[in-house]
Amino acid sequence: MFTGIIEETGIIRDISNQTLVIECKKVLEDTIIGDSIAVNGCCQTVVEINKNTFYAKISPETFNITNFHLLKKGDIVNLERALTPTTRIGGHIVQGHVDMTAKYLGNMNFEVPDSKYIVYKGSITVNGVSLTVAKIEGNVFSVAIIPHTLENTNLRYLKPGDLVNIETDILGRYVEKFLSTTHNKINENFLIENGFM
Repeated sequence: MFTGIIEETGIIRDISNQTLVIECKKVLEDTIIGDSIAVNGCCQTVVEINKNTFYAKISPETFNITNFHLLKKGDIVNLERALTPTTRIGGHIVQGHVDMTAKYLGNMNFEVPDSKYIVYKGSITVNGVSLTVAKIEGNVFSVAIIPHTLENTNLRYLKPGDLVNIETDILGRYVEKFLSTTHNKINENFLIENGFM
């Protein structure tokens, strides 16, 4: 679990469809083999650590569904260590399980293939950064971003046409699952009667 509050950016030192090597500093503090680090919002398991790099093995699913297949040596990525029980949750609950990629359109506007889990003023993760949806029209959404976040993440390097990793808020997926269950007694009337609508 993560919060979407990026701790630092790292530099890709090597990448293939199976291995990822990242140079960084802060996220290596207290990190051991087996720990999770979110790379552009995608949860990766640390399999090797050197003085200023860590290695992760990339699964075929991760390589295909994320923007990892576009990363190259020298690219900047957002990094965040997994939550500990005493960590403040400054963003929102982020699993590190990327749902899709989105195309950057400029001015913090992004186009997704499917926007059904994206809601106005809801939480969304873009390359691992916890953000709030400021506007949504069809499959295009925009986010509001403060200067601190822009200056301390790789979002500042985005160019129109770039692909970013998107993780929608997990709550929407659970709600849909509960509502779609055939034996479920939660329906629109139930929600209205209980003050949810």
